[in-house]
This record gives sequence, structure tokens and C-alpha cells, in this order.
Amino acid sequence: MTEHALFDHDAAEPLAFQRRETAPPEAFAGARCVRFELTSRGDRVPGRLLLPASETGAPHPLVLLQHGAGGSMESPYLDAGGPWVRGGAAVATIDFPLHGERSNAKFSAVLAAPNHASSETLRIEFARQSIIDLRRTVDALAALPEIDGERIAYGGFSLGAMLGAVFCAVDPRPCAAALALAGGGFGPDAIDPCRFVGAVSPRPILFVNATRDETVPRAATEALYQAAQEPKKIEWFDGSHQQLPGVALKAMWIHLRDALGL
Repeated sequence: MTEHALFDHDAAEPLAFQRRETAPPEAFAGARCVRFELTSRGDRVPGRLLLPASETGAPHPLVLLQHGAGGSMESPYLDAGGPWVRGGAAVATIDFPLHGERSNAKFSAVLAAPNHASSETLRIEFARQSIIDLRRTVDALAALPEIDGERIAYGGFSLGAMLGAVFCAVDPRPCAAALALAGGGFGPDAIDPCRFVGAVSPRPILFVNATRDETVPRAATEALYQAAQEPKKIEWFDGSHQQLPGVALKAMWIHLRDALGL
């Protein structure tokens, strides 16, 4: 099995996609909010899709925007996507396995315990499920009439950025990625984003980082950046792992906006 084959998914598995309109979060006031679920390797994956309020009849480009460890599709820092929706993009987020509506305290404890006998196996399976969930989410959302399936990009924070580096490497559909607070060397070698990120090229990657990041060492960030191929760019902002300044979020949006042609 090749590295990329670990993240292959069964296209014949029914998506069993369901959607319902609901009220948008405050940060997305005026937008349309769609809650959805789909099936991925037998698991139900919940997600949220925010759509621009104005209906021109033309489909919207899509940004997958993913949360970090311990977060969910409703994490406050994902409010960064508010201006992106107002800028004309649809923004979708799913709950990663063991997060949000899919939380499981027992397995989360094993995942967080590096010396547990099952932690390496679980971490590989966690990454595999996460990447396949993202791929199937694109399958489902790209088929919606509101979405332009030819214009898809990816943004992620921390864990969502590290998994995003792998996702964008194994799935050719994202045209660009903005990865915040990411680094290499975390978890088993088989799923280290440094092994995959080079395959994102020739699609552009922006790495956004905090000078006072207390979680991801600068050496880990630079290792991931070095493993990436051109075109790539890295920017550092004064902030911590828990708090990126608005200018950093704006840099992410400009990068994705330009790639999507907005």
C-alpha cells in the first residue's frame, strides 16, 4: 500500500447526504446556514455549510475551513470565515472524528496519551478517517447546485491545518491551501504531514504562524514549510497558538480569495 492509498475511499459507498436549513451563527448574520450529514466508512459525519445571502443564480466557490484539536464546527475561531462568506465564498466545516457531535471521551483519552499501547494505531486510524471524511464531504458538497465544484480551497487551524496538508496532497480538487499554526513531526511517521505536503504543488500554500506559539515549536513549522514545494509562502504574526491576530486571518482569506478568483 502506498502512502496515498491509505486515504483512498470507496466511491461506491452511498453518501446518504441529508441537509436542513437553520439559523446562522451571529458571526454569519445574513448568511444562509445549512446543517448536513453524510456517511463516511459507515460513520455519520455532521457538518455546517454557510452560504452568501445574495442569490445571483451562480454557484459559489467553496472553502473547507477546519478546526483544531478539541474544537468543532462551532468553535469561535472559525468565525474567521464570516468575512469570507460576505466576500462571496461558501464555507463548510465538519466535525473531525472524536470531536464535536462525534466526541468520545474514552477514545480521545487514548489518542492524547502518547505512551498508550494503542495510541499509534488509533492516531493513524483517526487521520485516515478524517482525510476520507473530508474527501467525501467534497464529493457531497460539490454536487450541490449552490456550489461551484471546480473552485474549492482549504483553510485549517492547528490539527485542521496538519490534516489539511495531507488532505490537499491526496485530493487534487483544492486549488489552494491556507494552513495556520501547523507543523511537522507530530504523531506517527506514517501520517506526518511532512511526508505528504510536497505533493500539493503546483497549487499554492500559505503557512500562517504565531511568533509566541506555545504548542507548535518553530522548528516543527519550518520543517513542514521546507517539505512543501513551490509555490509556497510563510508569514509570521505576533500572537499565540490560542490567538491569531485579525491581520493573519485576513492574509489567509486574501490567499484563498485570489486562488478562487473572487
